[in-house]
Amino acid sequence: MKDAPHDVEAVGALAEPHRRALYDYVVAQRAWVGREQAAAAVGLGRGVAAHHLDRLEEEGLLESEHRRLNDRRGPGAGRPAKVYRRASAEITVNLPPRAYELAARILAGAAERARSTAEPIGPAIDHVARGEGSGIGGAVARRLGARSSARAQCTSLLEELGALGFEPELRDDGVVTLHNCPFHHLAITHRELICGMNLSFLQGLLHEVDGTGLRAALEPEDGYCCVRFRATSP
Repeated sequence: MKDAPHDVEAVGALAEPHRRALYDYVVAQRAWVGREQAAAAVGLGRGVAAHHLDRLEEEGLLESEHRRLNDRRGPGAGRPAKVYRRASAEITVNLPPRAYELAARILAGAAERARSTAEPIGPAIDHVARGEGSGIGGAVARRLGARSSARAQCTSLLEELGALGFEPELRDDGVVTLHNCPFHHLAITHRELICGMNLSFLQGLLHEVDGTGLRAALEPEDGYCCVRFRATSP
């Protein structure tokens, strides 16, 4: 989710018809593809095709290297040609932001924990979700350092929640509301399970960024994430 703006731009690069045709051709070959081969396949000049292929590489949709396209070696063999194939990185765009991969990782980890320890699935989900949150919160805390102020910690917490897709808002009364649920469709069909997982995840995150003076609590309301942050004392 943190790379969502770039992911949108990357997917947007495929809106250009020639670029999309080149991308589809390269992907379909299941092997490295040279510029001349790709250009001939989609009916473009080599220079135009090279421009579009390099743009696709810049956006992370293709990867490249230099290879000889024949078996000739030694003097007269020519320079290695630039070739392309589909990049291994995944690009996903969800508007509003969603985090179904995070949910899947938590639930799969919980299933593994329950299977190996005979722990009930509910506590296993809580444990794994807190661990995921703690990992993210720990990274925030390390960036801040030990002497950061409560204001700085609150600001960093809000920034991290925004990067995770929760769309946080700090209200005038000090309550932090979350305008988006990254697990929306799962929460519709499995509300108790997913909202509990979400609370544990955010509690784990908050535990590591421990100078904010906030606590996380379940407060479901239509149009909002089920969790809100309130001050630990008046």
